Amino acid sequence: MAQRRSARRTVETVASGTAELVPDPDRDTAWTLLLDGAPQSHVDLADPTHLEFEYIRRMASAIDLAAPAGQPLRVLHLGGGALTLPRYVAATRPGSAQRVVEIDGPLVEMVRRELPLPERAGIRVRVADARAAVEGMRDAGYDVVILDVFAGSRTPAHLASAEFAQQAARVLAPAGMLIANVADGPPLKYARAQVATIRAALPEACLVADAGVLRGRRFGNLVVVAGRIAPPVAELSRRAAGDWFPGRVETDLDRFTGGVAPVPDATAVPSPLPPDNLFSNRK
Repeated sequence: MAQRRSARRTVETVASGTAELVPDPDRDTAWTLLLDGAPQSHVDLADPTHLEFEYIRRMASAIDLAAPAGQPLRVLHLGGGALTLPRYVAATRPGSAQRVVEIDGPLVEMVRRELPLPERAGIRVRVADARAAVEGMRDAGYDVVILDVFAGSRTPAHLASAEFAQQAARVLAPAGMLIANVADGPPLKYARAQVATIRAALPEACLVADAGVLRGRRFGNLVVVAGRIAPPVAELSRRAAGDWFPGRVETDLDRFTGGVAPVPDATAVPSPLPPDNLFSNRK
């Protein structure tokens, strides 16, 4: 069993700000990674299938449904953090070939040192800008592409455009699945534009989120599941409804986007800043 490396909080300056690894008081081998005070990842070294954050559980549900249980996958993770989902895939789908692209080299080194990966996990980490890395990749190389990139608390504009979505779709296998984390709040202007932008490249899609977030009542995470074939809506709905914090699946994305056009590079913007008090009660 994995053991806690230290009971102390680790604080370091990394390229993207101040990184903290905070011990979880409820789980002896678990840690939360914060960047400039915002929770980015939660990892239990002894149980990588324990997923603390609800949006990560929604993304993991989509991964679970991307292929029969246990079948290895080729997975591209854009955004690394503490490597929560790569560890999850390695545990649930042994033999998977995974590549992680994370721009913050000092953060990668900190995570590798303090939260070491299991041996023979099949996880390769590349320090690079996500878009530049994707543009250099071969066509149809991945079964799953996970987009969860944040600079501080915002997704950069160059990863929120139609041109980038086309590149992400290009490296996805014909029956592959894109899973994107979109953070937004009322009136969901950014989320509507992001859904339209992703659907222009991968038209078969749905959204998974808390009902209050989907209705534009509060800030939160919306998970986009998209591809060239229909997503597994029934099973995603069942899993979302049965979560610790129940969510729902939205399939009427024409209504959700309300005619918003895909966003080109020329007008792309970063995701909105979260409210100041959003993380005040998070571990």
